[in-house]
Amino acid sequence: MTGLQLGGGQLALDLGHEASHAEDDFIVGEGNRLAHAHVLAFPHWPGPLTLIDGPASSGKSHLSRIWAERAGAGHATPDTAEALSRDGGTQPLVVEDADRAGYAEAALFHLLNQSMRDRRPLLLTARQPVANWPFATDDLKSRARLAAHFTVSLSDDIQLSQMFVKLFDDRQVAVEPRIIAYLVARMERSSEEAVALASMMDRMALERGTAITRAIAGEALRQRSAARDDRQLALDLGADDDE
Repeated sequence: MTGLQLGGGQLALDLGHEASHAEDDFIVGEGNRLAHAHVLAFPHWPGPLTLIDGPASSGKSHLSRIWAERAGAGHATPDTAEALSRDGGTQPLVVEDADRAGYAEAALFHLLNQSMRDRRPLLLTARQPVANWPFATDDLKSRARLAAHFTVSLSDDIQLSQMFVKLFDDRQVAVEPRIIAYLVARMERSSEEAVALASMMDRMALERGTAITRAIAGEALRQRSAARDDRQLALDLGADDDE
């Protein structure tokens, strides 16, 4: 993010930022330690299938990219999954967002079968547990349940603080440790919330032409809390209308 000075005001220009997915930048904590160790253990996996699930922004894609780099893996997509299963082979593959990227059930089923038959390493990521995947039959889910399974999450204040440091570093923004501690002590505890807060504070600071201050952190926390309250109220009203 950068800013353009126009007539005494400042216009925020969102030029985007590239989050680092380098192996050295992955934040290891209790909530992802087993998944991280499994990725690093490749190629000494007990079976060809691995599934990593967890909420948005919890590190699944970062882990899959670390593994892809180590394993020389390709990436399956909803458009290529069927052809990859037909062509066969043993090149490792990453299947991102298996539960929400729009994979055809038959194509993904055949790809998992081919992986198991030919011992082709396959790493799948998903937000939801297998039981909640949106597929019509249990055939695909039964194959996915055979995978080595790891759920990732942010588990402690240290890991959440480190995530803020990385988020701000990706944006090339310096934030004082006391402000990060202030956020961690008061925020909704999720990686998705950390991403939203970092983005909001970056924009607020740029629009005001200041560093990220405790006042900005407090305002961002209040806005996020109000937005959650509004969403909950809308859900409650909707439930009342259904009764």
